[in-house]
Amino acid sequence: MSTIQHILNLSLEQVVGDRFGRYSKYIIQDRALPDARDGLKPVQRRILYAMHHEGNTNEKPYRKSAKTVGNVIGNYHPHGDSSVYEAMVRLSQDWKLRYPLIDMHGNNGSMDGDSAAAMRYTEARLSKIAGVMLTSIAKNTVDYTPNFDDSTEEPLVLPSLLPNLLMNGTTGISAGYATEIPPHNLTEVLNLAIARLKGEVDTATDALEYMQGPDFPSGGIVMGRDGILKAFETGKGKVIIRAKSVVEPLKGGREQITITELPYEVNKANLVKKMEELRLDKKVEGVAEVRDETDRTGVRVVIELKKEADAEGVLHFFLKHTDLQLAYNYNMVAIVNRTPKQMGLLPIIDAYLKHVEEVVTRRTT
Repeated sequence: MSTIQHILNLSLEQVVGDRFGRYSKYIIQDRALPDARDGLKPVQRRILYAMHHEGNTNEKPYRKSAKTVGNVIGNYHPHGDSSVYEAMVRLSQDWKLRYPLIDMHGNNGSMDGDSAAAMRYTEARLSKIAGVMLTSIAKNTVDYTPNFDDSTEEPLVLPSLLPNLLMNGTTGISAGYATEIPPHNLTEVLNLAIARLKGEVDTATDALEYMQGPDFPSGGIVMGRDGILKAFETGKGKVIIRAKSVVEPLKGGREQITITELPYEVNKANLVKKMEELRLDKKVEGVAEVRDETDRTGVRVVIELKKEADAEGVLHFFLKHTDLQLAYNYNMVAIVNRTPKQMGLLPIIDAYLKHVEEVVTRRTT
């Protein structure tokens, strides 16, 4: 009889609604969106804290990545090892992050979309800048929470005396929310924060004097000042990123277009392949060859032209039909007081300043 009394008569809508609501709350708060204070998602925070806690810091020797991944999933992040390692690799890629938080030894992928070597082959340690984000964590500067099995504790947020959300940006998709924040120049962000503290910045237009716009690690030319201003005001805005190129003379009166900087997150190998396909399909006239001459000194993609070819015309064709020019959409969403919020530039700066004030006060106490 007691068993029958505990059967709930619920409709499918109620059950699915309730379960999906819980799932959505979890992936919004604890997976895909960054905290406005330290600019980190939970998996990133756990990786950095685990490395710091184990003494895997910048002044010490590199340590096998597999050891760090095992430590993270054993103590803080009870999910698959591949998801932890992929997050770790991204934190070390200097063409994805403006200021990498992990210093990795070995093959950590490439701009051509190559994946990193397996975690048993690579070694890693915290970068110098990550050390600054963890400074004074031992001095009761942040709140802790029990880990998944109550065997130890993990920080709810890092002290982060650097504005990581703006300096490194982020990208993420959760339920009903997505976020897309580009990287910015650290010096500019800090100068803006100091000016905000002094009461010299009241509007997004004022902020433009200190921060010109995004600063992508892969370079490129950012166009669209109105889009940047709109993004700074509302958190949403569109800019155009164009590859940096120069026309160089060759022997025999010919020319070549040399590309040295690409738009953010463009796969270089796919780009070169697409340009070569357009040449072979005779969609563009006057191109003799497209080749990738990238080496350890930097990116270099060469479009060699035939005699009498119009360099400007060829370049404009490729800008229009390939990823040499892309639109980038700001969508600045972050977690504030456990709630996802679309924020303009000044609210993000204010959240960072409030956090730093709290950390410094607690450290001093």
